[in-house]
This record gives sequence, C-alpha cells and structure tokens, in this order.
Amino acid sequence: MRINTLRAGILLLVIIFSGCAGPSLYSIHMYYDAEKAAIPAHLQKSGKPSGAGIAVAEFSDNRQIDDRNVIGRVIHADGSKYLVFPKTVQATKSIPHGIKKYLNKAGYKVADKLEQWNLKEGDIPHGDSKLLIGGNIEELEINCRKGHLTHSYTGHITLNIYFADMAKGRILYVGQVASRYTKEGLLFSENIMGEQADIVLGDAIEKFFEDKVVVRKLKEALAE
Repeated sequence: MRINTLRAGILLLVIIFSGCAGPSLYSIHMYYDAEKAAIPAHLQKSGKPSGAGIAVAEFSDNRQIDDRNVIGRVIHADGSKYLVFPKTVQATKSIPHGIKKYLNKAGYKVADKLEQWNLKEGDIPHGDSKLLIGGNIEELEINCRKGHLTHSYTGHITLNIYFADMAKGRILYVGQVASRYTKEGLLFSENIMGEQADIVLGDAIEKFFEDKVVVRKLKEALAE
C-alpha cells in the first residue's frame, strides 16, 4: 500500500513539472496548397496551359518588428509570452508558393523558379514569362491565448500584391488584401496553430483573385 502511494506521488510530481516546463518557443508550418479551393468561373482558364505565362517572386517583409522571422505568439494563462516561428519555410516563400498552387488549380502555367524582386519598376527581373507576381507582407500574426479551459486562436494577414510585365519592365497593378480569423478550442498544439496560418493565408489569396478587376488585369497582361 505504501509503495502504491509513493508511486502515485512520483507520478503527480512528474505531471506537475511537465506542465510547468513548456517550450521557450513554438514553430509551425504555414502552407496553402489550394486543394479545397473553389475557383471562381471568371478566373478559370479554358484550354490546356501552354508555356509558363506567369512567374512568382518571393515576397518582401515590411512589418515593423525586431525579428521578421517571428510570425506570432503564444500567450499562456499566467501572462507569459512565447514567440512563434516558421518550422521549415519562411512566410516570404510560403505566400508565393500558395499563389502558385492557386493559379495552377485555376488552369494557369506558373514557372517553377521563384524570382527575386524588390518591387521597384527599374529592377523587374527578365524572364520567359509574361506576367510577374510579387508583393510584400504588411501584417502577419498567428496567435494563441491559452486559457485554463479553452484556448483562443487569432490570425490576421495583410498583403500588397504587384503585377508586372516582365518583357516591358513596368508595373501593371498594385492591390491589397487582408484576412482575419478567430477560433476557440479545447485543445492546443502547434499543428492547430499551423492550420490557422493555412486558413488565413488561403483566404487572403482566394479573396484577392475573386476580385474581377484583379482577374481582368491578369488576363490582359497574359494576352499582350
């Protein structure tokens, strides 16, 4: 009986110290593959894609923060805050990857190579594609506030997206899109935070290309 009591006490101490020791930082995947995206009819490209008509550039990061690798925070119930970082791929690359996947699903051929562009008209890179899509991150936060019973997830993203003519070296269009998302849940994990990041990014991309003005600019650039 005394041995069972001792074992129970040790187990209780292990549980207590395990709960107190938490990680000093978190890392999440941010990935949007457009698998479940419903492509609007006015964006869909008819016929078989021919040639890489579109190129996508790595995004730049305009956020006014000390460390631009940070993409969010986990706030524990005691008020302590822990930073969230991308697990494998930086957000500046995850965003153009998502745009590429979405346009592929819409029927467009997008070049495999990720271009480098600082969004200045005089520095538009040359290439075989007609249209270059680039942009920058104005806002990006994937947060979780941990409570004693439930956890509150919030996320928001604001992007500036540029269209440029690669052959003529001129900017054709600049637009902005924003997305916000909130969720309450009983469970907490880095995977759940990653799902929130995917949702926010996917919603921003889909919302941007639902705009008929954006689609008209895209198709005009490819037709020239």
